[in-house]
Order: sequence, then structure tokens, then C-alpha cells
Amino acid sequence: MNIAVVGTGYVGLVSGACLAEFGHRVVCMDKAEERIERLCQGGIPIYEPGLDDLVAKNVREGRLSFTTDLAEAMAGAQAVFIAVGTPSQRRGNGYADLTYIYQAASEIAGNLGADYTVIIDKSTVPVGTGRQVQRLMVETNPQADFDVVSNPEFLREGAAINDFMRPDRVVIGSESERAAEVMREIYNPLYLNATPIVVTTLETAELIKYAANAFLAIKISFINEIANLCEAVGADVISLAKAVGLDGRIGGKFLHPGPGYGGSCFPKDTLALLRIAQEHGSSTRLVEAAVEVNAAQKGRMIKKIRDALGGSEAGKTIGVLGLTFKPETDDMREAPALTILPALLERGARLQVHDPQGMREAAGIMPECEYVDDPYAAAAGADALVLMTEWNQYRALDLQRLQEAMAQPLFIDLRNVYEPARMREAGFAYVGVGRIAAVK
Repeated sequence: MNIAVVGTGYVGLVSGACLAEFGHRVVCMDKAEERIERLCQGGIPIYEPGLDDLVAKNVREGRLSFTTDLAEAMAGAQAVFIAVGTPSQRRGNGYADLTYIYQAASEIAGNLGADYTVIIDKSTVPVGTGRQVQRLMVETNPQADFDVVSNPEFLREGAAINDFMRPDRVVIGSESERAAEVMREIYNPLYLNATPIVVTTLETAELIKYAANAFLAIKISFINEIANLCEAVGADVISLAKAVGLDGRIGGKFLHPGPGYGGSCFPKDTLALLRIAQEHGSSTRLVEAAVEVNAAQKGRMIKKIRDALGGSEAGKTIGVLGLTFKPETDDMREAPALTILPALLERGARLQVHDPQGMREAAGIMPECEYVDDPYAAAAGADALVLMTEWNQYRALDLQRLQEAMAQPLFIDLRNVYEPARMREAGFAYVGVGRIAAVK
């Protein structure tokens, strides 16, 4: 099948490359000339494990190409994916900015020919957007033969290729059996893995993505609140979470306490779901609580670091391991580090920071930090070392080397990567999240 993908950001580029790997002929289009030029030259504008090899393979085999010309991308296309950004509006009240969606829809409509085409919203959009896209396209090109489908993405940064190629489910929102059949053909390779395909209405499909992300955000906020309770009563959250997660009705995923969720999806999507509910006079108190708990959790992490340093970070050198909101990505959007580190800097701390992928972007946001080449440079002369993101390379550090490098052996583990007993044996004072008392 011939497919066009409008937008070469995270979702568009991953989706385009994976669709090409399915055997389709895919043209990815973007107005950003520098980005397209880089892709045409073999560069990848985002960090996602395995994406560079997947793109190179499908370009080499003639199934994947890039252009800034929408007409060129759509020539002969039976399906057009809209994968442009839908950021929160500047006012921060949950409204999604749909400017790029509607602009793309209007331009796509103007380039539709006589043949039937399926227009697919891949971007995360508020309920009702698909209907608006359809209305706008009819107004732009009344003679066009098309259907609009909602096909939300469920890609985890750091595991996006596997999530696309082996998804838990594929959601298709459409009342048109003709369009649904085209979508089944697009995803036909997944039938080999018996992937469930859920066909529903436009509105239901649009809401599914928000509901799924809100549920996971609630789960994270829940375990963070339980971790705080564990600290208050002298319980251990790791044992607790393991036991709770063994209940098949609950499951162990996302029961990992830490500094709070971040990234491009959970913060934006929970606020958007709250806004959708408010506009329709519906209560979503659990989601409201999850958002509030997540914001408070970052403040608790600041206090945890401050208390471990004796009540003040002024004049102290703090090593920081990790900046991105999760490992295996260069994404700094809504990362807890962007709340926690500025608060420490404001109180006079000196920060030595390392991250395998996030330092370039972070340097433009927090130039006051000193960015170093490896974890041991971050620890050099430090009064405390804070593990902020659980990158694999931080999971087996040379503890003796760390201790020898630091001014004092204080390890603040905001991801509970290390066992308190092991850190005690290595001579560290250890502070975790929801662990049984700090090790002195």
C-alpha cells in the first residue's frame, strides 16, 4: 500500500519507518526543511534505540523516503497519517493546541484526487477532533472521496519500535467499514501475532488514549503516595509493591516509586482529559488527584535532598545522574529534573550533571549546571550524589570509585536502583524513596 505520513516528529518518524518495515511504500512529509534534509542524508533528529538502523534499512530498500512537498507525498497514497504535534497551549490549562492538526487537514484536503483516501489521525487529540477534521476537509474539498479515522498511538519512548511492531492492541475509530478495511490491510502483518484490533467510534478511539495514560498516571501517583506512607511508618515500598503487583488484577508495571512522571504524554494527556471532562460537566476526581500528587512529589524530592544534606544545599556540590524523564530517550519534556534541579540551584547548590542523551537540550534550559562526561566526574568532590534517571549505565557503578571521588559518601537514589544494605556495606549513607529508613 502507498502511505503518506505528515509530520516527522517522534510519532510520525517511528510510525513511518515501522509501516515501511511492514512492506508498505511510505513517504514522510514535513515542512521543516532542515529536518527533512537531515533525514535524506541519513541523520536521525531524535534519539530512539534502533530507529537509525530501521530508517536506513527501509530507505536503502526503497520503501521509505522523505519530502517537504505534500503533493509529492500524497501522490498515489491510499492512506494519509496525520502525526503532527498537539502541545498543551501556553496557558497550561489542559487545552491541546490543534493548530497543526487543522492546518494539515486543510492542506491534505486540497491535495486529494479522485481516488478514495483514508485520513488517519495518529496524533493524540481531544474528543471531537476527528469530526472537526472531517468537517474542515469537506469544506475545503467537497468533491473528495475520503473517510477520517482515529488511530491513536501507544508508543513508549525507548521501546517505540517494539511497541509498534508488537502492540498490545490496535485501535481504529471509524463508522465506515470501507475505511476499517483499509486499516486492517495496513496492519495486516500484525495478524501473525494475533494482535487484537479494536474497531470503535471516532470519539471512543480518541478517548481511549487519554483514559489509558490517565490510568497509568494514577498508578504512578498511587505508589508514590504509598512510598511516602512507607517512610512515615517504617515500611519498605519495594517489598510492598512486589506483593501488590503479584495480584493478577493489579500487575507490577508502573508500581515503581520515584520523583514523579514526566515526558510528552502523561502530563499533557492527564490535563487534557481533565479539560475534556470539565467541558462536558463530568467529574474526574481520581485524575485530578493524580495530577496533584505528581506535582507534590517533585517538591518532596527537593525536601528529601535538602534534608539529607543537613537542611541546606547552599554551598554544597551535588552530583546528578540522569536528566531525561526516563532512560533510553533524549526527551526532557516535563522531566522531574526540570523542577528539582532549578530549586537546588536557587538555594546556592553547585550541580555536576551527567546524562547519556539529555545534556545538549538541558544545557539550553539550565546553563548554570556543569555538564560532565561520565558519572564519576559528576561525583568528583560532591557532597551528595543524586540518581535521577535509571539509565542502565548507572545500575552497576563502581561504588568504591564513587566513594573515593566524593567529598562525603551520600547517595540519594530517587529511583531505588540500589539496595540499602549493599550501600551500607560500601560505606555510603543511603536515601531512597519509600525504603526502610535512610542508611547512615
